Amino acid sequence: MRAQVTVTVAEAKRIIARAIAALPEVKQALQNGRILLKGGTTVSAVAEELAGITLRISGRVSPRGTKTGRGDGAAHSILLEKGVPRNIDDCFAEAVSTLGPSDVAIIGANAIDASGRAAIMLGRTLGGEPGKGLAGLMAQGCKVIIACGLEKLIPGSVDEAVRCSGIRGTDWSMGMAVGLVPLVGKIVTEKEALEIIARVKCVVIGKGGIDGAEGSTTMVVEGEPEEVEKAVLAVLAVKGTGTSGSPASLLECEAGSEGCRVHQACAWKHGKKGVLEWYVR
Repeated sequence: MRAQVTVTVAEAKRIIARAIAALPEVKQALQNGRILLKGGTTVSAVAEELAGITLRISGRVSPRGTKTGRGDGAAHSILLEKGVPRNIDDCFAEAVSTLGPSDVAIIGANAIDASGRAAIMLGRTLGGEPGKGLAGLMAQGCKVIIACGLEKLIPGSVDEAVRCSGIRGTDWSMGMAVGLVPLVGKIVTEKEALEIIARVKCVVIGKGGIDGAEGSTTMVVEGEPEEVEKAVLAVLAVKGTGTSGSPASLLECEAGSEGCRVHQACAWKHGKKGVLEWYVR
């Protein structure tokens, strides 16, 4: 049996979150080990599934460029120890050092390529507190899951993108200048997510759309009728969903915000009355 489905970017994130929550290694770590979640809208959706909480959203890409959010009291990154959440915003690297082979780290990405490579944007020197632990995370030996929708698929290679980006090497930027740090782990997109939720084969047959479906993914789902039904019901269950994240943090920064002290090359700092202008520093 075949079914054709379309999921928006926000819906894809919810499906990815539900699939990750259903993975055997995640279930095991939730009961008996540790799960580290590094904040982002997709990972916040995972946090909702696993712990019933949303995360503070820091960096994001909006129509205004690579921006950050407004602070609130919510955690950006958490560690679940046998299902109990703990804020690790001030001790991310220390939390990474506690992870072992039976533990899981879940992190988002800003770019994936056709070769299965992934990378995350960092907009502060050393990547702020989370950046200090990312290299250790890759070396720690825990299971790393990269929660990332197909909206992040880039036409070139992640290696090329890493070489071309840089916090200090950019002269003018819509929002903070960013660099990219490669990530290695199990990538779960909406395609893999439906294949986790049900015993089906998913083929992406189209990308993009209009009227809110910009960045959407259209897929053909194939399998036994009961499995196709399971996949379609999973899609229907998230139809119309919004972006996950603590409400205050979904509001983005403005000129004069705290982050302006550390963010480089942001043209919004120099724009007049919220209008971008070209300048050379």
